[in-house]
Amino acid sequence: MEKKIVSPCISICKTDPVTGYCYGCARTNYEKKKWKDENTLIEWKEDNLKIIITRMRGWQLETFKESYDHKKNKGISLFKKKLLENK
Repeated sequence: MEKKIVSPCISICKTDPVTGYCYGCARTNYEKKKWKDENTLIEWKEDNLKIIITRMRGWQLETFKESYDHKKNKGISLFKKKLLENK
């Protein structure tokens, strides 16, 4: 069975105009597109996940880790879960 890695998107999709990184997942637009490409290797995704985590500090890192862990375990990020609950 093929190993699968969950996208680091935590549904906070807004790009910092200074760094070019997403506030939620710290990926560039190029990295986001590469994650969606079905030909992207699992090794690239694992390496990219390590890279984006090094871009985060403080509350951003804490929020990401908490929400990403929830997404891996429950299939939905905490931010998206709260959005759906408030509808």
